[in-house]
Amino acid sequence: MDPETITINDQLVKLPKHVAIIVDGNGRWAKERGLTRMQGHDAGFKNLKKLANHIFDRGIKVASFYVFSTENFKRSAEEVGHLMDIFVILCRRELKTFMKNNIKVVFSGGDAPLPQKVIEARDWIAEQTKNNTGGIINFCLNYGGRAEIVHAVKRIAAEKSADEIANLTEQDFSKYLYQDLPDVDLMIRTSGELRLSNFLLWQNSYAEFYFPKTKFPDFSADDFDQALVEYTLRDRRFGGIKNA
Repeated sequence: MDPETITINDQLVKLPKHVAIIVDGNGRWAKERGLTRMQGHDAGFKNLKKLANHIFDRGIKVASFYVFSTENFKRSAEEVGHLMDIFVILCRRELKTFMKNNIKVVFSGGDAPLPQKVIEARDWIAEQTKNNTGGIINFCLNYGGRAEIVHAVKRIAAEKSADEIANLTEQDFSKYLYQDLPDVDLMIRTSGELRLSNFLLWQNSYAEFYFPKTKFPDFSADDFDQALVEYTLRDRRFGGIKNA
């Protein structure tokens, strides 16, 4: 099936079904402006809301945002606490927006050591939006790609017989990840860093990678559209032979 296309600035571009973004550069963006890291995260949160709306307006069906890794708990208590408060605010204040835009909110990641208030807010908005059909936003919160694969293996071992495990397919395995979502088509990491940082390791197997130098608070709708243009130029062969 040919990919869906839209026109941006008189140019025909292909639409990925699933875009994943590593939200990176908030702290450095703040430092460059003489601001605190917390103010950088506030700016990133503000931009995330605008960017998510633009992504779904473009017709993309699934957007995953890497907002907090399992390793991020090593940061200062002040910074971690501020980020936890941001996540609660996002869940409690943005419900009307998600409902208006018919967006289903899901989360990838473990519970511990998330504060109970975050778990409750996370589960609440997921329940409130579970029947929405206009698109899916997947927040990777307290997330690690290796931990997700181990989580899936444990679920499979607990729920399937030896014969079922022997006949397990990759498609079967995907259903045991934190969320059963399509594979990532386009993975974007802002701020110029060239690493996956343990992000959606299974789902990113055949994704196209895009590494703009722009830090996340400044990563605009136009910047995202440029990523779509670059994605359109890629020749996705999935291990096959390039057409003559």
